Amino acid sequence: MSRHSLGDLQAAIMRVLWQEGEATASEVHRSLHPERGLAPTTIATMLRKMEEKGVVEHRTSGRQFVYRPAVSEDAVRRSMVAELVERLFAGDPAALASHLVSEHEVNPKELAALKRRLAKARESAP
Repeated sequence: MSRHSLGDLQAAIMRVLWQEGEATASEVHRSLHPERGLAPTTIATMLRKMEEKGVVEHRTSGRQFVYRPAVSEDAVRRSMVAELVERLFAGDPAALASHLVSEHEVNPKELAALKRRLAKARESAP
C-alpha cells in the first residue's frame, strides 16, 4: 500500500477537493478562510507541494489550475490509520481498538454498531 500521510492543512484541503470534486486554489481558499484565516498564497503553495507529493493533480482552465484529488479519501484514511497503528501500537490494530473503547466514552448505539461490524468481520474471516 502506498503511504499518504497528510498534515492538518493538507487534510483540510483534501476534504474540500473530495467534497467538490475539483477546485481552484482561490475556491479552496474561500472554503477554508473562515476557519483558517490563511493567505491565498499559502493555499496555492500547499496545493503545489501536494501535487509534488502525488495526492492532487491539476488541469489548466484558462490561466488557472483546477485541482482534483489524485487519491481517494478511503485510501488516505487506510494509510494514515495503518501508520498510526504501526507508530503508536507496534502494528497491533487490536491495541488501537482497545484503546479507543477504554479511553473514550462509547455510547450504546456506537457500541452496538461496533459489535455488528465485529460479527460481520468474524463471519467473513477464513
